[in-house]
Amino acid sequence: MGMVQGVGAWTLGAIQRLGRACLFLMASLAGVPAALGRFRSVIAQLYSVGVQTLLIIVVAGLFVGMVLGLQFYYNLVDFGAESELGLLVALTLTRELGPVLAGLLFAGRAGSALTAEIGLMKATEQLAAMEMMAVDPMQRVIGPRFVAGIIAVPLLAAIFSAIGVIGAWLVGVGQLGLDDGVYWSSMNGGVDFFDDVLNGIIKSIVFGFVITWIAVFEGYDADPTSRGVAHATTRTVVSASLAVLGLDYILTAIMFGGL
Repeated sequence: MGMVQGVGAWTLGAIQRLGRACLFLMASLAGVPAALGRFRSVIAQLYSVGVQTLLIIVVAGLFVGMVLGLQFYYNLVDFGAESELGLLVALTLTRELGPVLAGLLFAGRAGSALTAEIGLMKATEQLAAMEMMAVDPMQRVIGPRFVAGIIAVPLLAAIFSAIGVIGAWLVGVGQLGLDDGVYWSSMNGGVDFFDDVLNGIIKSIVFGFVITWIAVFEGYDADPTSRGVAHATTRTVVSASLAVLGLDYILTAIMFGGL
């Protein structure tokens, strides 16, 4: 009976958290119009969650592209199809790896930072002080961060994919001797904007929405202690990463007719 009670308590707690998260999301969306009016706040948050995440995106994109170029080339050579290296790398990055890896890196760096920042504001009673001064924290604190996260992830995913293509070009053309024109022409002729690029953009927007939602909710819902903020930060990284991977399968199945 103790095990059954434990499972029941965990289930009820999960349902309660999901309910609070949904109510929080509705309040956040209601505060978005006011946040858009605070243009400087949105730009400041874009710098915090976007520009400061750019370094890890560029470095990771470069090395991922180089690895893809190396692996794909040696597999394509066996079939005499090394001329399709550019196309294969571009499709892999724009459809899957660009949005997914950019989302995971964003969750690990910017998502955890958002949770820690908001959780610290709650622990030091800054959010309560705003409410006492008739300032809505959803509009002042949550809204700009929510908007910035949704904007930042698609831009970071695009940069990741572009740098990855360049990394594969450095390996394929510079190291392995593939013709430069063949590399770019295969990519230009085979990548479709609506079927490939647009699908990647949609994925990155969904990932940015979900990651930012999880990050700001965990910070806002964290226990106002140092231990509570630490646990909330950990939950953000784990939950957001799992959400990205799960949503990637669902969106891919929908886009390519699997569902």
